[in-house]
Amino acid sequence: MTAERVYIGCGAGFAGDRPDGGRAVVEDLARKSGPRFMIYETLAERTLAQAQLRRMNGGPGYLPRLDAFLRPVLETCLKSGIRIVSNFGAADPEGACRRIAALCAEMGLPQPRMVYVLGDDVMTGAARAAIDTARRETGDLVAANAYIGAASVVEALDMGAEIVVTGRVADPSLALGPLVHSFGWGWQDWDLLAAGTLCGHMLECGAQVSGGYFADPGLKDVPDLAHLGFPLAEVAEDGSFVITKPSGTGGCVTLQTVREQVLYEIDDPARYLTPDVVLDLTAVHLSEAGPDRVQVSGARGWPRPDTLRAMACHRGGWLGEAEISYAGPNALPRGRLAAGVLETRLRDLGYARTRVDLIGVNAIADQALPQQALQLPEVRLRLAVAADSAQLAQTALDEVESLYLCGPAGGGGVRRSLVERLTSEPVLIERDLVRTWAIPYPEVANA
Repeated sequence: MTAERVYIGCGAGFAGDRPDGGRAVVEDLARKSGPRFMIYETLAERTLAQAQLRRMNGGPGYLPRLDAFLRPVLETCLKSGIRIVSNFGAADPEGACRRIAALCAEMGLPQPRMVYVLGDDVMTGAARAAIDTARRETGDLVAANAYIGAASVVEALDMGAEIVVTGRVADPSLALGPLVHSFGWGWQDWDLLAAGTLCGHMLECGAQVSGGYFADPGLKDVPDLAHLGFPLAEVAEDGSFVITKPSGTGGCVTLQTVREQVLYEIDDPARYLTPDVVLDLTAVHLSEAGPDRVQVSGARGWPRPDTLRAMACHRGGWLGEAEISYAGPNALPRGRLAAGVLETRLRDLGYARTRVDLIGVNAIADQALPQQALQLPEVRLRLAVAADSAQLAQTALDEVESLYLCGPAGGGGVRRSLVERLTSEPVLIERDLVRTWAIPYPEVANA
């Protein structure tokens, strides 16, 4: 017998999300009955490449903020039967499971049944050869990961996992997996897979759909943004669902917030490609179902693509940034003079990849303010430089600090940063080159 309704909450839409955002969602789920899941979507292309770099340098390959996300919800989830599906694993899903086990021990909780998913890493074998053939960039490859689908998530849940940890699973597949597992949908039920994928798309960006990224004061006002509620989906077996949020939280779920999320990052609304299905949004219907409740239906699906998208990330040299402020009378002309000095000095030193901005003047639109706006009370100058080595980048940053005494007058508050750059490139590879596994943790104990 399949479930009548499945409840899925989201606790994170990116690695830097608010760590306590899932608490109210879990408390709401704990009051419901039936299959309940929490998803955490924390990966982006560079997030994953950075995880690979950390692992290569002896650090954790999983999400460093894993503890911060799980600590507020772990006890309630385990006691209430709320299952967690996350891509916390990044470059090391097994390591993430090891850390979750340690966190449970620290909290005095029994070790949960965990399953981790492997197979997205395509740095070896025939898949790697296909990546190398498809790449246009020639830099030192750091990471190559395919966007795998929901099948391994379903396998992990079928194995009884209370917590599923993945690497680069496609964002909406984190929610589609629990729906296929709970409802028993078939892998060629294209309209149902499309509906589940749309549900995952609504949840994958966290509180964006409940008013966060939507907010624009005076144009699109959102109440109590400081206590923003993260989203919940109530899904029926036919694939229709309601998007809502916990009562008593800030934010809003309206036709407009949901409509914006439906179209977010969509290229062709008739053919949104995912590893599981091609989603057709052209007949999707939204309707109000109560305060902070929007009903979503009408998704259609077509057979999944023959290829998988993969992301190749390689080393791209170093990025240095330095800033200095000028304040008081004549601040903007002094800032412009400093910018001219920097540009001349760096050109004389042979730097070709630099940018100098005056924040608030031309840093975004790259257009100078009109003459009548010259009496700004303060301005912040920013230098960005790309270089092949850390030493070359640092030498350029030193030029900003030298402005203290080499002029113009009144510069202060220098800040500098230096990071290794990663360049990402999407490629397509044949689906049959990617094999996935769902593995119990610890493998022997749970086998």
